[in-house]
Amino acid sequence: MPVEELIYPDRVKAHQQKIKQVFHEVSKVVVGQTYMVNRLLIGLFTGGHILLEGVPGLAKTLTINSLSKALHLDFQRIQFTPDLLPSDLIGTMIYNQNASAFEVKKGPIFANLILADEVNRSPAKVQSALLEAMQEKQVTIGESTYMLDLPFLVLATQNPVEHEGTYPLPEAQVDRFMMKVYIDYPKKEDELEIMRRMANMSYSDTVSKVLSKEDIFSIRNEMNQVQISETLEKYIIELVFATRRPADYDLNEFAPYIQFGVSPRASIALNRAAKAVAYFDERDYVLPEDIKEVAHDVMNHRIILNYEAEADGIKTKDFIEAILRKVPIS
Repeated sequence: MPVEELIYPDRVKAHQQKIKQVFHEVSKVVVGQTYMVNRLLIGLFTGGHILLEGVPGLAKTLTINSLSKALHLDFQRIQFTPDLLPSDLIGTMIYNQNASAFEVKKGPIFANLILADEVNRSPAKVQSALLEAMQEKQVTIGESTYMLDLPFLVLATQNPVEHEGTYPLPEAQVDRFMMKVYIDYPKKEDELEIMRRMANMSYSDTVSKVLSKEDIFSIRNEMNQVQISETLEKYIIELVFATRRPADYDLNEFAPYIQFGVSPRASIALNRAAKAVAYFDERDYVLPEDIKEVAHDVMNHRIILNYEAEADGIKTKDFIEAILRKVPIS
């Protein structure tokens, strides 16, 4: 479908060019992770948190760190371990002998970008402390409540290889992530470039600051002005209901395998993410392709299959692709 030329205010055009510059700056350090950067920016600009899943060594930490430099945001990496305590995350009260009083020592959660590395390695109390901060944008230490600095984005990672000694996130907690993004191995040409760069032990590159916090909030407001038609709003609802009642949408082959469909958070996330995709493409309106582009990442962690699906080799990905083929745009 051809994209019509739109007349945008100069400020909007400038922001869209800066977003392209962010991709360029990150690519100075990280090779071949444009898709991950795209999803991280969607989460940042729309106020959603991202769950990343991929094997070790795919530059997840490096990508997020480089992105924080390009956006001039505070970055904290927290390695989740079985002995981690909630106070290690949010902070605690310590006694100051000189002042003869307790004072607050804030934890690493007080940053703009939080990398929760291998979040499923910590027990439920720590996961709950993190997810409360994600939802409420605040933490309570002692008797006082502290607001987190905005923008606030949690990027949690899971290692799909190891399951021993892990505490899988409950479905209700996973649902709080806007998107779950699967990170795959780089392409051959990308890995060749990675090898050449990193084999040079004197290689170094710097990431320049592109966006400020004020720019981020302005972009968020501009994305909010992107138009989505009533037809596409209803299309999102149909996609959501198809995950809950597949038989009503001629998806009888999947009906026996669905335990739970997606929650209402999915419809909200599809709407916001589609607007972000349209904005990145320099449009002020949403196309059906924008919704389809983000459907997998928004819905893959919210659809719960039963044990029969696992036994018969049915994948969530196959179900979502079938939904996108079957559900019409009225």
